[in-house]
Amino acid sequence: MANEFEVLFRAATPPEDPRIKWRGFAPGRTLLRAGSVHSDGARPLSCDIELSRDVEMRLRDGTKIFLDVYRPVTGEALPAILAWSPYGKQGGFQEYNIFPGRAGVAPSAVSELQKFEGPDPAFWCANGYAVVNVDPRGAFMSEGDVQTFSPLEAQDGYDVVEWVAAQPWCADAVTMSGNSWLSVVQWRIAATRPPHLAAIAPWEGFIDLYRDCVLVGGIPRYFLMEVIAEMNAGRGRVENVPAMVRKFPCMNDYWRSKIIDVEAIDVPAYVVASWTNAIHTQGTLNAFARLDRSKSWLRVHNTMEWPDLYEYETDLLKFFDHVIKRKSNGWERTPRVRIAVLDPGGDDQVNRAEKEYPLTRTKETPLYLDAPNKALSTSPKSEEGSLGYDANLDQVIFEYTFDRDVELIGPMKLCLWLECDAWDADVFVYVRKADAKGNPLLATIPPGLPWHGAHGRLRATHRELDLKRSKPLAPVHTHANPQSVQPGIPVQLDISIWPMAMAWHPGEKLQLVICGRAQGAVHPADTININVGHHRIRTGGQFGSHLLVPVTTSNGI
Repeated sequence: MANEFEVLFRAATPPEDPRIKWRGFAPGRTLLRAGSVHSDGARPLSCDIELSRDVEMRLRDGTKIFLDVYRPVTGEALPAILAWSPYGKQGGFQEYNIFPGRAGVAPSAVSELQKFEGPDPAFWCANGYAVVNVDPRGAFMSEGDVQTFSPLEAQDGYDVVEWVAAQPWCADAVTMSGNSWLSVVQWRIAATRPPHLAAIAPWEGFIDLYRDCVLVGGIPRYFLMEVIAEMNAGRGRVENVPAMVRKFPCMNDYWRSKIIDVEAIDVPAYVVASWTNAIHTQGTLNAFARLDRSKSWLRVHNTMEWPDLYEYETDLLKFFDHVIKRKSNGWERTPRVRIAVLDPGGDDQVNRAEKEYPLTRTKETPLYLDAPNKALSTSPKSEEGSLGYDANLDQVIFEYTFDRDVELIGPMKLCLWLECDAWDADVFVYVRKADAKGNPLLATIPPGLPWHGAHGRLRATHRELDLKRSKPLAPVHTHANPQSVQPGIPVQLDISIWPMAMAWHPGEKLQLVICGRAQGAVHPADTININVGHHRIRTGGQFGSHLLVPVTTSNGI
Protein backbone atom coordinates (compact mmCIF):
# COMPACT_ATOMS: atom_id res chain seq x y z
CA MET A 1 0.00 0.00 0.00
CA ALA A 2 1.34 3.42 -0.95
CA ASN A 3 1.19 5.57 2.17
CA GLU A 4 -0.22 9.06 1.93
CA PHE A 5 0.76 9.90 5.47
CA GLU A 6 3.69 10.51 7.77
CA VAL A 7 3.32 8.81 11.13
CA LEU A 8 3.91 11.24 13.97
CA PHE A 9 5.90 10.17 17.01
CA ARG A 10 6.74 11.73 20.38
CA ALA A 11 9.50 10.98 22.85
CA ALA A 12 8.75 8.01 25.09
CA THR A 13 8.85 8.55 28.84
CA PRO A 14 12.20 7.36 30.27
CA PRO A 15 11.81 4.13 32.25
CA GLU A 16 13.54 5.85 35.20
CA ASP A 17 10.62 8.30 35.58
CA PRO A 18 9.26 7.49 39.08
CA ARG A 19 5.70 7.30 37.71
CA ILE A 20 6.70 4.28 35.64
CA LYS A 21 7.77 2.11 38.62
CA TRP A 22 10.33 0.26 36.51
CA ARG A 23 12.06 -2.69 38.16
CA GLY A 24 15.24 -2.22 36.20
CA PHE A 25 17.15 -4.26 33.67
CA ALA A 26 18.53 -7.51 35.13
CA PRO A 27 19.12 -10.40 32.71
CA GLY A 28 19.37 -13.76 34.46
CA ARG A 29 17.42 -16.60 36.00
CA THR A 30 15.58 -16.67 39.31
CA LEU A 31 13.82 -19.54 41.06
CA LEU A 32 10.49 -18.45 42.54
CA ARG A 33 9.56 -20.94 45.23
CA ALA A 34 6.14 -22.49 45.76
CA GLY A 35 4.35 -20.69 48.59
CA SER A 36 6.17 -17.41 48.01
CA VAL A 37 4.11 -14.21 47.87
CA HIS A 38 5.15 -11.29 45.68
CA SER A 39 2.85 -8.55 46.95
CA ASP A 40 0.84 -7.93 50.10
CA GLY A 41 -2.28 -10.09 50.05
CA ALA A 42 -1.45 -11.54 46.62
CA ARG A 43 -1.98 -15.10 45.44
CA PRO A 44 0.88 -17.35 46.63
CA LEU A 45 2.66 -19.51 44.10
CA SER A 46 1.48 -23.11 44.07
CA CYS A 47 4.53 -24.47 42.25
CA ASP A 48 8.18 -23.62 41.74
CA ILE A 49 8.62 -21.24 38.78
CA GLU A 50 11.80 -20.39 36.93
CA LEU A 51 11.87 -16.78 35.75
CA SER A 52 14.24 -16.02 32.88
CA ARG A 53 14.35 -12.26 32.87
CA ASP A 54 15.28 -9.80 30.11
CA VAL A 55 15.87 -12.51 27.53
CA GLU A 56 17.19 -10.98 24.31
CA MET A 57 15.61 -11.67 20.94
CA ARG A 58 16.20 -10.07 17.53
CA LEU A 59 13.42 -9.32 15.09
CA ARG A 60 13.84 -9.90 11.36
CA ASP A 61 15.18 -6.37 10.81
CA GLY A 62 17.81 -6.81 13.56
CA THR A 63 15.91 -4.82 16.22
CA LYS A 64 16.67 -6.15 19.71
CA ILE A 65 13.76 -6.69 22.10
CA PHE A 66 13.47 -8.31 25.53
CA LEU A 67 11.16 -10.91 27.05
CA ASP A 68 10.51 -12.47 30.44
CA VAL A 69 9.80 -16.20 30.50
CA TYR A 70 8.01 -17.98 33.38
CA ARG A 71 8.19 -21.79 33.36
CA PRO A 72 7.28 -24.47 35.89
CA VAL A 73 10.34 -26.39 37.06
CA THR A 74 9.40 -29.68 35.42
CA GLY A 75 12.01 -30.04 32.70
CA GLU A 76 9.40 -30.79 30.03
CA ALA A 77 8.58 -28.76 26.94
CA LEU A 78 5.31 -26.89 27.34
CA PRO A 79 3.00 -24.69 25.27
CA ALA A 80 3.63 -20.98 25.78
CA ILE A 81 1.14 -18.19 26.40
CA LEU A 82 2.31 -14.88 24.90
CA ALA A 83 1.27 -11.59 26.54
CA TRP A 84 2.01 -8.55 24.35
CA SER A 85 1.73 -4.84 25.17
CA PRO A 86 4.07 -1.88 25.73
CA TYR A 87 2.93 -1.51 29.35
CA GLY A 88 5.93 -3.30 30.87
CA LYS A 89 6.62 -7.01 31.10
CA GLN A 90 7.24 -6.61 34.84
CA GLY A 91 4.62 -3.94 35.35
CA GLY A 92 4.82 -0.18 34.99
CA PHE A 93 2.57 2.84 35.39
CA GLN A 94 -0.48 0.77 34.49
CA GLU A 95 -1.46 -1.48 37.40
CA TYR A 96 -4.69 -2.39 39.14
CA ASN A 97 -3.79 -0.43 42.28
CA ILE A 98 -4.16 2.93 40.50
CA PHE A 99 -7.90 2.32 40.04
CA PRO A 100 -10.56 2.66 42.79
CA GLY A 101 -11.18 -0.72 44.34
CA ARG A 102 -8.59 -2.15 41.93
CA ALA A 103 -11.48 -2.12 39.41
CA GLY A 104 -12.80 -5.29 40.98
CA VAL A 105 -9.57 -7.31 40.90
CA ALA A 106 -9.05 -8.55 44.47
CA PRO A 107 -5.40 -8.60 45.62
CA SER A 108 -5.70 -12.35 46.19
CA ALA A 109 -6.91 -12.94 42.60
CA VAL A 110 -3.41 -12.49 41.15
CA SER A 111 0.21 -13.06 42.13
CA GLU A 112 1.39 -9.67 40.72
CA LEU A 113 3.81 -11.52 38.45
CA GLN A 114 1.42 -10.84 35.58
CA LYS A 115 1.82 -8.14 32.99
CA PHE A 116 -0.97 -5.57 33.38
CA GLU A 117 -4.13 -7.05 31.81
CA GLY A 118 -2.26 -10.28 31.17
CA PRO A 119 -2.31 -13.94 32.24
CA ASP A 120 -0.97 -14.73 35.70
CA PRO A 121 2.08 -17.05 35.68
CA ALA A 122 1.08 -18.34 39.13
CA PHE A 123 -1.99 -20.01 37.63
CA TRP A 124 -0.71 -20.98 34.20
CA CYS A 125 2.65 -22.43 35.23
CA ALA A 126 0.87 -24.57 37.82
CA ASN A 127 -1.31 -25.91 35.02
CA GLY A 128 1.38 -26.83 32.52
CA TYR A 129 2.04 -23.69 30.48
CA ALA A 130 4.91 -21.25 30.13
CA VAL A 131 4.09 -17.53 30.13
CA VAL A 132 6.09 -15.12 27.98
CA ASN A 133 5.76 -11.40 28.72
CA VAL A 134 7.08 -9.19 25.95
CA ASP A 135 8.43 -5.66 25.88
CA PRO A 136 7.75 -5.10 22.16
CA ARG A 137 9.63 -2.77 19.86
CA GLY A 138 10.35 0.53 21.66
CA ALA A 139 9.07 -0.49 25.12
CA PHE A 140 11.47 -0.01 28.04
CA MET A 141 14.87 -1.44 26.96
CA SER A 142 13.67 -2.88 23.65
CA GLU A 143 15.06 -1.01 20.65
CA GLY A 144 13.05 1.05 18.20
CA ASP A 145 9.84 3.06 18.49
CA VAL A 146 6.59 1.91 20.13
CA GLN A 147 4.00 0.98 17.52
CA THR A 148 0.23 1.17 17.93
CA PHE A 149 -1.46 -1.79 16.22
CA SER A 150 0.56 -1.16 13.08
CA PRO A 151 1.45 -3.67 10.36
CA LEU A 152 5.00 -3.56 11.76
CA GLU A 153 3.76 -4.57 15.21
CA ALA A 154 1.91 -7.49 13.60
CA GLN A 155 5.07 -8.51 11.75
CA ASP A 156 7.04 -8.33 14.99
CA GLY A 157 4.42 -10.52 16.65
CA TYR A 158 4.80 -13.13 13.94
CA ASP A 159 8.56 -13.16 14.58
CA VAL A 160 8.14 -13.54 18.34
CA VAL A 161 5.61 -16.36 18.04
CA GLU A 162 7.98 -18.31 15.80
CA TRP A 163 11.03 -17.58 17.99
CA VAL A 164 9.22 -18.76 21.13
CA ALA A 165 8.00 -21.92 19.40
CA ALA A 166 11.60 -22.78 18.43
CA GLN A 167 12.92 -22.65 22.01
CA PRO A 168 13.82 -26.02 23.57
CA TRP A 169 11.47 -25.39 26.50
CA CYS A 170 8.47 -24.80 24.19
CA ALA A 171 6.32 -27.63 22.82
CA ASP A 172 6.07 -26.04 19.35
CA ALA A 173 2.77 -24.36 20.23
CA VAL A 174 2.14 -20.73 21.19
CA THR A 175 -1.13 -19.13 22.20
CA MET A 176 -2.01 -15.60 23.35
CA SER A 177 -4.12 -14.11 26.12
CA GLY A 178 -4.99 -10.77 27.72
CA ASN A 179 -7.28 -7.72 27.79
CA SER A 180 -7.49 -4.52 25.77
CA TRP A 181 -4.14 -3.80 24.02
CA LEU A 182 -3.22 -7.42 24.69
CA SER A 183 -6.47 -8.40 22.98
CA VAL A 184 -6.24 -6.08 19.96
CA VAL A 185 -2.74 -7.28 19.17
CA GLN A 186 -3.95 -10.90 19.24
CA TRP A 187 -6.32 -10.14 16.37
CA ARG A 188 -3.51 -8.27 14.63
CA ILE A 189 -0.87 -11.01 14.99
CA ALA A 190 -3.26 -13.90 14.30
CA ALA A 191 -4.20 -12.31 10.97
CA THR A 192 -0.55 -12.76 9.85
CA ARG A 193 -0.92 -16.53 10.40
CA PRO A 194 2.27 -17.48 12.24
CA PRO A 195 2.64 -21.25 11.64
CA HIS A 196 3.06 -22.05 15.35
CA LEU A 197 0.24 -19.88 16.69
CA ALA A 198 -2.19 -22.49 18.00
CA ALA A 199 -5.03 -20.38 19.46
CA ILE A 200 -5.96 -16.93 20.74
CA ALA A 201 -8.09 -15.63 23.60
CA PRO A 202 -8.88 -11.95 22.87
CA TRP A 203 -10.57 -10.59 25.99
CA GLU A 204 -12.32 -7.35 25.03
CA GLY A 205 -10.50 -5.42 22.34
CA PHE A 206 -11.32 -3.90 18.96
CA ILE A 207 -10.41 -4.32 15.30
CA ASP A 208 -10.73 -0.78 13.90
CA LEU A 209 -8.88 1.90 15.85
CA TYR A 210 -10.77 4.71 14.10
CA ARG A 211 -14.38 3.45 14.34
CA ASP A 212 -14.08 1.56 17.64
CA CYS A 213 -11.87 3.81 19.74
CA VAL A 214 -10.44 7.21 18.84
CA LEU A 215 -12.95 8.60 16.31
CA VAL A 216 -16.20 6.79 16.99
CA GLY A 217 -18.80 8.38 14.75
CA GLY A 218 -16.12 10.75 13.48
CA ILE A 219 -15.97 12.53 16.88
CA PRO A 220 -12.42 12.76 18.29
CA ARG A 221 -11.73 11.07 21.61
CA TYR A 222 -8.26 11.84 22.97
CA PHE A 223 -7.92 11.10 26.65
CA LEU A 224 -7.30 7.34 26.70
CA MET A 225 -4.68 7.33 23.95
CA GLU A 226 -3.10 10.46 25.42
CA VAL A 227 -2.58 8.71 28.78
CA ILE A 228 -1.22 5.61 27.03
CA ALA A 229 1.17 7.69 24.91
CA GLU A 230 2.32 9.70 27.93
CA MET A 231 2.98 6.63 30.05
CA ASN A 232 4.61 4.43 27.40
CA ALA A 233 8.17 4.07 28.65
CA GLY A 234 11.21 3.49 26.47
CA ARG A 235 14.48 4.82 25.08
CA GLY A 236 13.06 5.90 21.75
CA ARG A 237 9.73 7.28 20.60
CA VAL A 238 6.07 6.30 20.81
CA GLU A 239 3.51 6.59 18.02
CA ASN A 240 1.53 9.76 18.70
CA VAL A 241 -2.03 8.65 18.03
CA PRO A 242 -3.66 11.79 19.53
CA ALA A 243 -1.63 13.92 17.12
CA MET A 244 -2.70 11.68 14.24
CA VAL A 245 -6.35 12.19 15.27
CA ARG A 246 -5.85 15.92 14.98
CA LYS A 247 -3.94 15.68 11.71
CA PHE A 248 -6.24 13.14 10.01
CA PRO A 249 -9.82 13.43 11.36
CA CYS A 250 -11.15 11.56 8.31
CA MET A 251 -10.51 8.01 7.18
CA ASN A 252 -7.28 7.63 5.18
CA ASP A 253 -4.54 5.07 4.60
CA TYR A 254 -3.15 5.59 8.11
CA TRP A 255 -6.43 4.57 9.74
CA ARG A 256 -7.03 1.84 7.17
CA SER A 257 -3.66 0.37 8.17
CA LYS A 258 -5.14 -0.11 11.66
CA ILE A 259 -8.14 -2.15 10.47
CA ILE A 260 -7.57 -5.85 11.15
CA ASP A 261 -8.31 -8.50 8.53
CA VAL A 262 -10.29 -10.80 10.81
CA GLU A 263 -11.19 -13.16 7.98
CA ALA A 264 -7.50 -14.10 7.67
CA ILE A 265 -7.53 -15.64 11.17
CA ASP A 266 -7.59 -19.43 11.03
CA VAL A 267 -6.85 -20.55 14.61
CA PRO A 268 -9.32 -21.42 17.37
CA ALA A 269 -10.46 -18.39 19.36
CA TYR A 270 -12.01 -17.93 22.81
CA VAL A 271 -13.55 -14.45 22.51
CA VAL A 272 -14.79 -12.44 25.47
CA ALA A 273 -16.90 -9.27 25.43
CA SER A 274 -19.24 -7.26 27.63
CA TRP A 275 -22.16 -4.99 26.77
CA THR A 276 -20.93 -2.19 29.04
CA ASN A 277 -17.42 -1.40 27.80
CA ALA A 278 -17.23 2.01 26.12
CA ILE A 279 -14.21 1.00 24.00
CA HIS A 280 -14.33 -2.72 23.35
CA THR A 281 -17.93 -3.90 22.89
CA GLN A 282 -18.51 -3.09 19.23
CA GLY A 283 -15.15 -4.24 17.87
CA THR A 284 -15.06 -7.50 19.80
CA LEU A 285 -18.53 -8.57 18.71
CA ASN A 286 -17.94 -7.47 15.11
CA ALA A 287 -14.76 -9.56 15.08
CA PHE A 288 -16.46 -12.67 16.45
CA ALA A 289 -19.20 -12.45 13.82
CA ARG A 290 -16.53 -12.68 11.10
CA LEU A 291 -14.66 -15.72 12.49
CA ASP A 292 -14.94 -19.34 11.39
CA ARG A 293 -17.82 -20.53 13.57
CA SER A 294 -16.39 -24.05 13.78
CA LYS A 295 -13.28 -22.72 15.56
CA SER A 296 -14.61 -19.90 17.73
CA TRP A 297 -16.46 -19.46 21.00
CA LEU A 298 -17.95 -16.28 22.48
CA ARG A 299 -18.75 -15.38 26.07
CA VAL A 300 -20.36 -12.04 26.93
CA HIS A 301 -20.21 -11.29 30.66
CA ASN A 302 -21.91 -8.76 32.93
CA THR A 303 -19.00 -7.42 34.97
CA MET A 304 -15.70 -5.87 33.88
CA GLU A 305 -12.88 -7.30 31.79
CA TRP A 306 -10.12 -7.25 34.42
CA PRO A 307 -11.77 -9.29 37.19
CA ASP A 308 -13.41 -11.49 34.56
CA LEU A 309 -10.01 -12.48 33.12
CA TYR A 310 -8.98 -14.04 36.42
CA GLU A 311 -12.40 -15.36 37.45
CA TYR A 312 -12.58 -17.40 34.24
CA GLU A 313 -9.01 -18.75 34.20
CA THR A 314 -10.24 -22.30 34.66
CA ASP A 315 -12.66 -21.97 31.75
CA LEU A 316 -9.88 -20.65 29.51
CA LEU A 317 -7.58 -23.46 30.69
CA LYS A 318 -10.19 -25.97 29.58
CA PHE A 319 -10.25 -24.34 26.13
CA PHE A 320 -6.45 -24.24 25.78
CA ASP A 321 -6.07 -27.82 27.02
CA HIS A 322 -8.64 -28.99 24.47
CA VAL A 323 -7.40 -27.16 21.38
CA ILE A 324 -3.65 -27.19 22.12
CA LYS A 325 -3.03 -30.30 24.22
CA ARG A 326 -5.88 -32.25 22.59
CA LYS A 327 -7.32 -33.23 25.96
CA SER A 328 -10.75 -34.83 26.01
CA ASN A 329 -12.16 -32.63 28.76
CA GLY A 330 -15.68 -31.87 27.60
CA TRP A 331 -14.86 -28.50 26.03
CA GLU A 332 -16.48 -29.67 22.79
CA ARG A 333 -19.84 -29.52 24.60
CA THR A 334 -19.36 -25.84 25.48
CA PRO A 335 -21.97 -23.68 23.73
CA ARG A 336 -20.51 -21.65 20.89
CA VAL A 337 -22.10 -18.56 22.40
CA ARG A 338 -22.79 -17.71 26.04
CA ILE A 339 -24.22 -14.31 26.86
CA ALA A 340 -25.32 -12.23 29.80
CA VAL A 341 -28.70 -10.51 29.57
CA LEU A 342 -28.70 -7.38 31.71
CA ASP A 343 -31.71 -6.67 33.92
CA PRO A 344 -31.06 -3.59 36.09
CA GLY A 345 -33.58 -3.61 38.90
CA GLY A 346 -33.85 -7.40 38.56
CA ASP A 347 -31.44 -10.30 38.16
CA ASP A 348 -29.08 -10.58 35.20
CA GLN A 349 -28.93 -13.83 33.29
CA VAL A 350 -25.35 -15.05 33.02
CA ASN A 351 -23.83 -17.58 30.61
CA ARG A 352 -27.08 -18.13 28.73
CA ALA A 353 -26.41 -20.49 25.85
CA GLU A 354 -27.16 -19.29 22.31
CA LYS A 355 -26.48 -20.93 18.94
CA GLU A 356 -24.88 -17.89 17.32
CA TYR A 357 -24.16 -14.19 17.46
CA PRO A 358 -25.70 -12.07 16.03
CA LEU A 359 -28.92 -13.89 16.90
CA THR A 360 -30.79 -14.98 13.80
CA ARG A 361 -34.18 -14.86 15.53
CA THR A 362 -33.94 -11.09 15.96
CA LYS A 363 -36.90 -9.11 14.61
CA GLU A 364 -36.00 -5.60 13.46
CA THR A 365 -38.66 -3.35 15.00
CA PRO A 366 -38.98 0.44 14.55
CA LEU A 367 -40.01 2.74 17.37
CA TYR A 368 -40.98 6.12 15.91
CA LEU A 369 -40.05 9.36 17.61
CA ASP A 370 -42.95 11.63 18.56
CA ALA A 371 -41.43 15.04 19.38
CA PRO A 372 -44.51 16.82 20.86
CA ASN A 373 -45.05 14.00 23.38
CA LYS A 374 -41.42 12.97 23.87
CA ALA A 375 -42.55 9.44 23.17
CA LEU A 376 -41.71 6.41 21.08
CA SER A 377 -44.47 4.61 19.19
CA THR A 378 -44.76 1.44 17.12
CA SER A 379 -46.66 3.47 14.49
CA PRO A 380 -45.35 6.50 12.59
CA LYS A 381 -47.00 9.86 13.25
CA SER A 382 -48.62 11.62 10.32
CA GLU A 383 -48.21 15.05 11.94
CA GLU A 384 -44.82 16.70 11.86
CA GLY A 385 -43.27 17.83 15.11
CA SER A 386 -40.02 19.25 16.42
CA LEU A 387 -38.16 19.39 19.69
CA GLY A 388 -35.13 21.59 20.38
CA TYR A 389 -32.37 21.39 22.90
CA ASP A 390 -29.24 23.35 23.77
CA ALA A 391 -26.54 21.47 21.91
CA ASN A 392 -24.04 21.71 24.76
CA LEU A 393 -26.17 21.76 27.91
CA ASP A 394 -29.41 19.84 27.47
CA GLN A 395 -30.67 16.39 26.72
CA VAL A 396 -34.04 15.15 25.52
CA ILE A 397 -35.59 11.83 26.45
CA PHE A 398 -38.09 9.80 24.42
CA GLU A 399 -39.87 6.98 26.23
CA TYR A 400 -41.63 3.74 25.36
CA THR A 401 -43.47 1.74 28.06
CA PHE A 402 -43.54 -2.05 27.74
CA ASP A 403 -46.69 -4.00 28.52
CA ARG A 404 -44.96 -7.40 28.45
CA ASP A 405 -41.57 -9.02 29.02
CA VAL A 406 -39.25 -8.07 26.19
CA GLU A 407 -35.57 -8.63 25.38
CA LEU A 408 -33.49 -6.57 23.00
CA ILE A 409 -30.23 -8.27 22.00
CA GLY A 410 -27.79 -6.84 19.47
CA PRO A 411 -26.92 -3.50 17.86
CA MET A 412 -29.47 -0.75 17.16
CA LYS A 413 -29.83 2.15 14.78
CA LEU A 414 -31.28 5.62 15.31
CA CYS A 415 -32.52 7.27 12.13
CA LEU A 416 -32.67 10.90 13.23
CA TRP A 417 -33.73 13.96 11.28
CA LEU A 418 -31.85 16.89 12.77
CA GLU A 419 -31.39 20.56 12.04
CA CYS A 420 -28.90 22.76 13.79
CA ASP A 421 -27.74 26.37 14.11
CA ALA A 422 -24.23 25.72 12.83
CA TRP A 423 -22.40 24.07 9.95
CA ASP A 424 -21.93 20.79 11.81
CA ALA A 425 -23.25 18.94 14.83
CA ASP A 426 -22.16 16.19 17.21
CA VAL A 427 -24.95 13.94 18.43
CA PHE A 428 -24.72 11.44 21.27
CA VAL A 429 -27.46 8.89 21.96
CA TYR A 430 -28.09 6.34 24.70
CA VAL A 431 -30.64 3.56 25.06
CA ARG A 432 -31.32 2.68 28.67
CA LYS A 433 -33.88 1.17 31.00
CA ALA A 434 -36.13 3.07 33.46
CA ASP A 435 -38.74 2.09 36.01
CA ALA A 436 -42.45 2.86 35.70
CA LYS A 437 -41.89 6.38 37.03
CA GLY A 438 -39.12 7.13 34.57
CA ASN A 439 -36.25 6.75 37.03
CA PRO A 440 -33.23 5.35 35.16
CA LEU A 441 -32.22 1.82 36.08
CA LEU A 442 -28.51 1.80 35.28
CA ALA A 443 -26.26 -1.23 35.33
CA THR A 444 -23.04 -0.78 37.28
CA ILE A 445 -19.57 -1.98 36.47
CA PRO A 446 -16.61 -2.29 38.86
CA PRO A 447 -15.68 -0.24 40.77
CA GLY A 448 -19.34 0.81 41.04
CA LEU A 449 -19.51 3.12 38.04
CA PRO A 450 -22.89 3.60 36.33
CA TRP A 451 -23.32 2.39 32.76
CA HIS A 452 -25.47 4.93 30.95
CA GLY A 453 -26.76 2.49 28.37
CA ALA A 454 -25.99 1.34 24.86
CA HIS A 455 -24.40 4.33 23.19
CA GLY A 456 -23.95 5.81 19.76
CA ARG A 457 -22.48 9.01 18.39
CA LEU A 458 -22.10 10.73 15.04
CA ARG A 459 -20.70 13.97 13.65
CA ALA A 460 -23.26 15.17 11.10
CA THR A 461 -20.73 15.84 8.35
CA HIS A 462 -19.62 12.20 8.68
CA ARG A 463 -23.07 10.81 7.87
CA GLU A 464 -22.15 9.22 4.52
CA LEU A 465 -22.87 5.49 4.69
CA ASP A 466 -20.73 2.65 3.43
CA LEU A 467 -23.58 0.95 1.61
CA LYS A 468 -21.67 -2.29 1.03
CA ARG A 469 -20.94 -2.83 4.72
CA SER A 470 -24.02 -1.31 6.34
CA LYS A 471 -26.80 -3.50 7.72
CA PRO A 472 -30.28 -2.41 8.86
CA LEU A 473 -29.34 -2.55 12.56
CA ALA A 474 -25.69 -1.62 12.08
CA PRO A 475 -24.93 1.32 9.77
CA VAL A 476 -21.27 1.79 8.84
CA HIS A 477 -19.98 5.21 7.82
CA THR A 478 -17.16 5.85 5.39
CA HIS A 479 -15.73 8.81 7.35
CA ALA A 480 -13.88 9.63 4.14
CA ASN A 481 -16.07 12.24 2.41
CA PRO A 482 -17.52 14.88 4.75
CA GLN A 483 -21.04 15.94 3.69
CA SER A 484 -21.96 19.57 4.20
CA VAL A 485 -24.58 20.71 6.71
CA GLN A 486 -26.47 23.99 6.37
CA PRO A 487 -27.94 25.77 9.39
CA GLY A 488 -31.69 25.33 9.57
CA ILE A 489 -31.83 22.55 6.95
CA PRO A 490 -32.73 19.08 8.36
CA VAL A 491 -30.40 16.20 7.53
CA GLN A 492 -30.90 12.48 8.07
CA LEU A 493 -28.40 10.85 10.43
CA ASP A 494 -28.18 7.06 10.69
CA ILE A 495 -26.49 6.58 14.04
CA SER A 496 -25.02 3.21 14.98
CA ILE A 497 -25.79 2.24 18.58
CA TRP A 498 -23.48 -0.33 20.09
CA PRO A 499 -24.85 -3.80 20.92
CA MET A 500 -26.51 -4.64 24.20
CA ALA A 501 -28.67 -7.37 25.72
CA MET A 502 -31.33 -6.03 28.05
CA ALA A 503 -34.55 -7.36 29.57
CA TRP A 504 -37.60 -5.19 30.23
CA HIS A 505 -40.68 -6.12 32.24
CA PRO A 506 -44.28 -4.83 32.13
CA GLY A 507 -44.45 -1.19 33.17
CA GLU A 508 -40.74 -0.55 32.65
CA LYS A 509 -39.62 2.00 30.09
CA LEU A 510 -37.10 2.17 27.29
CA GLN A 511 -35.53 5.63 27.30
CA LEU A 512 -33.81 7.08 24.25
CA VAL A 513 -31.55 9.90 25.38
CA ILE A 514 -30.32 12.41 22.76
CA CYS A 515 -27.78 15.07 23.68
CA GLY A 516 -24.70 16.95 22.51
CA ARG A 517 -22.14 15.56 24.95
CA ALA A 518 -20.92 12.17 26.11
CA GLN A 519 -22.31 10.87 29.37
CA GLY A 520 -20.05 9.01 31.72
CA ALA A 521 -16.85 10.05 29.93
CA VAL A 522 -13.72 8.99 31.79
CA HIS A 523 -12.45 12.58 31.66
CA PRO A 524 -14.09 15.94 30.78
CA ALA A 525 -11.73 16.30 27.81
CA ASP A 526 -12.27 12.73 26.60
CA THR A 527 -14.46 13.92 23.74
CA ILE A 528 -14.17 17.39 22.21
CA ASN A 529 -17.16 18.31 20.09
CA ILE A 530 -18.01 21.25 17.87
CA ASN A 531 -21.61 22.04 18.86
CA VAL A 532 -22.96 25.59 18.73
CA GLY A 533 -26.44 26.85 19.59
CA HIS A 534 -29.42 24.51 19.42
CA HIS A 535 -30.33 21.25 17.72
CA ARG A 536 -33.91 20.53 16.63
CA ILE A 537 -35.21 16.99 16.24
CA ARG A 538 -37.80 16.63 13.47
CA THR A 539 -40.37 13.83 13.64
CA GLY A 540 -43.54 12.68 11.91
CA GLY A 541 -44.78 13.18 8.37
CA GLN A 542 -41.87 13.34 5.96
CA PHE A 543 -39.41 13.03 8.86
CA GLY A 544 -39.32 9.34 9.69
CA SER A 545 -37.12 9.58 12.76
CA HIS A 546 -37.12 6.18 14.43
CA LEU A 547 -35.14 3.84 16.64
CA LEU A 548 -34.68 0.39 15.11
CA VAL A 549 -34.34 -2.23 17.84
CA PRO A 550 -33.52 -5.98 17.82
CA VAL A 551 -36.45 -7.77 19.46
CA THR A 552 -35.64 -11.38 20.29
CA THR A 553 -38.82 -12.35 22.17
CA SER A 554 -41.43 -14.17 20.12
CA ASN A 555 -44.34 -11.93 21.15
CA GLY A 556 -42.68 -8.73 19.87
CA ILE A 557 -43.39 -5.38 21.52
